[in-house]
Amino acid sequence: GIKKPFTEVIKANIGDAHAMGQRPITFLRQVVALCTYPNLLDSPSFPEDAKKRARRILQGCGGNSLGSYSASQGINCIREDVASYIERRDGGVPADPDNIYLTTGASDGIATILKILVSGGGKSRTGVMIPIPQYPLYSAAISELDAIQVNYYLDEENCWALDVNELRRSLNEAKAYCNPKVLCIINPGNPTGQVQNRKCIEDVIHFAWEEKLFLLADEVYQDNVYSEGCQFHSFKKILYEMGPEYYNNVELASFHSTSKGYMGECGYRGGYMEVINLHPEIKGQLVKLLSVRLCPPVSGQAAMDIVVNPPIPGEESYSQFIKEKESVLNNLAKKAKLTEDMFNKVPGIHCNPLQGAMYAFPRIFIPSKAIEEAKAHKMAPDMFYCMKLLEETGICVVPGSGFGQREGSYHFRMTILPPVEKLKILLEKVKDFHIKFLQKYA
Repeated sequence: GIKKPFTEVIKANIGDAHAMGQRPITFLRQVVALCTYPNLLDSPSFPEDAKKRARRILQGCGGNSLGSYSASQGINCIREDVASYIERRDGGVPADPDNIYLTTGASDGIATILKILVSGGGKSRTGVMIPIPQYPLYSAAISELDAIQVNYYLDEENCWALDVNELRRSLNEAKAYCNPKVLCIINPGNPTGQVQNRKCIEDVIHFAWEEKLFLLADEVYQDNVYSEGCQFHSFKKILYEMGPEYYNNVELASFHSTSKGYMGECGYRGGYMEVINLHPEIKGQLVKLLSVRLCPPVSGQAAMDIVVNPPIPGEESYSQFIKEKESVLNNLAKKAKLTEDMFNKVPGIHCNPLQGAMYAFPRIFIPSKAIEEAKAHKMAPDMFYCMKLLEETGICVVPGSGFGQREGSYHFRMTILPPVEKLKILLEKVKDFHIKFLQKYA
């Protein structure tokens, strides 16, 4: 009941697009609505191309209903659509529907794969290499499975690039206390927003091949690439182009989701993973493991189908779909540039270019007096900073210590999802707060 110095809390802490005001993609919602309530298939208010997709999905469901369980691996026709999408995306690189597993968002797929890879005890316990800063799903899943977290640091001075020498350092040090078997890559990066170039991906694949590491490619932001000269390359495509020695040997699981991209459909919990070069016996165990949770949400599977099977030129919904998709992505690109430019005008804040994804991860200078006060409150300095920011401005962001960062450096992660006008206000408020914070603790 105490009066605060702000009128609303702006939740810039989580990549929840629709909660931040992004409009759903009409076609996706039309198809899911038709699947959910098939009586609408007779309605003239729905376009024929949406009805065609809904009928196809419903035919793949038991009793023609979204309310029935699907196969544990997901509805067959949707897995076929995912395989076709991957082939189109990767310029004809073959994809087998049998290697596609529909999942409850990408998170479920990542946790499942980790579960099947973790084994051993003591020094032979599985080590999982993750980027720092990382998306906390990884540290949480590793901790839950009692595996060993192996950190490798992204190079902040070089726009959060991934350096193979750093991978090698990390791996060699970890061999003293665990068995590093898994290498996780997030591209485009979360929370760091970098987009890896082709050469970097080739180097990583060569490293994984050389060290016999299982590669996890978290590619949920593959549609979110903004900077000129940056392009999304899938690990699968580059692996294939590196030739049969790599393509037939490197074990790779890659992940995608309905939650990010231009769709922002976090609540449907739709996703898929493509797993290649898995030993047939292990594959049998993976299917068994997936069958324990029966199946991913069928409405989420339907939503995933529209992501991989959108309207095509010549279909009646195409022009509206493309207009909506481009509007979301152009808007995000504008907001990425605005955020970077605004932060870099503030003394004591430095922000790398936001090449992709939907977050800024600026580095903040925290004076020693503030660090002392944070210690007195038993708080990490950037947590102290973020709590002050929340209490004084109503802006909620996440301290960098939640993602991991190099010793002695401080950051926060903020989503760029709020509407442009609200984002401008937010950035102005952060600027004013930061300047006052520096003056107070100078």
